Amino acid sequence: MTDILEKITKLLTYNPAEPLIFTTGLFLWLFAAFALFYVLMQKTTSLRIIYLALFSLFFYYKTSGIFFLLLVFTATSDFAIGHLIAIARTKKSRKIHLATSIAINVGILVYFKYTNFFIDTINNFISDPLEFQNIFLPIGISFFTFQSMSYTIDIYRGRIKPLDRWVDYLLYVSFFPQLVAGPIVRARDFIPQIRKKNPLVTREMFSRGVLLIIFGLFKKAVISDYISMSFVDRVFDAPTLYTGLENFMAVMGYSIQIYCDFSGYSDMAIGIALLLGFHFNINFNSPYKSASITEFWRRWHISLSSWLKDYLYVSMGGNRKGKARTYLNLVVTMLLGGLWHGAALRFLVWGAIHGAALAIHKLLLSVFPAMKVEGGEMRRIPRILGITITFMLVSASWVFFRAKNMGDAIDMFHRIGTAFHIEIFWDFVKGYPAVVSLIVLGFLLHFTSDKIEARTYEIFNKLPVAIYPLALALTIFLVMQTRTGGVQPFIYFQF
Repeated sequence: MTDILEKITKLLTYNPAEPLIFTTGLFLWLFAAFALFYVLMQKTTSLRIIYLALFSLFFYYKTSGIFFLLLVFTATSDFAIGHLIAIARTKKSRKIHLATSIAINVGILVYFKYTNFFIDTINNFISDPLEFQNIFLPIGISFFTFQSMSYTIDIYRGRIKPLDRWVDYLLYVSFFPQLVAGPIVRARDFIPQIRKKNPLVTREMFSRGVLLIIFGLFKKAVISDYISMSFVDRVFDAPTLYTGLENFMAVMGYSIQIYCDFSGYSDMAIGIALLLGFHFNINFNSPYKSASITEFWRRWHISLSSWLKDYLYVSMGGNRKGKARTYLNLVVTMLLGGLWHGAALRFLVWGAIHGAALAIHKLLLSVFPAMKVEGGEMRRIPRILGITITFMLVSASWVFFRAKNMGDAIDMFHRIGTAFHIEIFWDFVKGYPAVVSLIVLGFLLHFTSDKIEARTYEIFNKLPVAIYPLALALTIFLVMQTRTGGVQPFIYFQF
């Protein structure tokens, strides 16, 4: 009996060394148990919403401990402020209430994400360093604060009306599939789905959800984790110990690793949401197929790029205040986007590269109108050239994103430029056969045509439902066979 109580206590208690994530066996068992009761509550809407909100809070508690209260606070403050904005009689009052919401959310974000950085920076310039304890960064804080801000901003702009029930808003902010690493879901997309009538989950939603979970699990736990643990991390941790070729392959490996990791999470989040009766917008659309940096940001992390565009770029004036201001707004938006990822010079450099590239592309389009292609279609050769240039630019910027510091990033470029040694290529392939195979497989899956992808969903939807658990079990078995260490957290958990 004591052993059982200990196991239950362990199950219900937060362990910082073992946060609850989608790729763990614990999550699969908890979700299966949760889903059983969730299905029974389909016709009791309010009870189902409360149950889902409570499970979402428990999920967040298992990832960030007591900081689930911060999530509750954010939901409560913006729920109340949303009503204050809606009933305010003057524009000045509405602005004050909106500013309060933004100040609270940005204040939370700045305190938890940037205090350590600010104090470290100050200590580098003073003789008597300030004493402080490193501040814990709650997982997903950047996502739920951005999501909550969009709610009050949209109320201010007259796009949505405030919710009547606090529990509905709590569910919107805390909904566990996308809580800790996105996608950032807009209130106007999610809120109408909260109290929709039956059928909650259609056959097509169920089959698509299962297949997305399988795809996401494979991309994250097989491709991304394996090439990360077996090769990419080693090179990025000590670039000077490897040849330029190995550094270059590590950059290529990280390009597909971060895509498989983050899009894998998004696939699983969208799939799990479908199993619960909710539709999310696509978050990745084959971004490395982009023929320009502008197209890349229409395909990569779509929920963040569209958020930055709608709530930051447009708010600064967008393209409405002349060309020079447009270029400046693009650069500032991406600099802040880089800073959103972390308080470090390398993230600012990453943002500056993308901001400058967006501004230059915008300038080229104005100087050479012929570059503007109707319907987004391009002839084959120019498009292949555009895809190649864009991919190499994006991959080069990933070096700053991934490196531990600016010194390692510079060392990596130096090794690639001065000690490439192409003659060892086949030795490299022979030395890392599984890594090379998975990198190639990752790119092949990424560049699969939309028609093949749509056909895959169509075929899977026609299979007997009894096949689905077997397909999922086979994927889990494959994950276990390729795992080279413990469960690897998703890259975007740190943001």
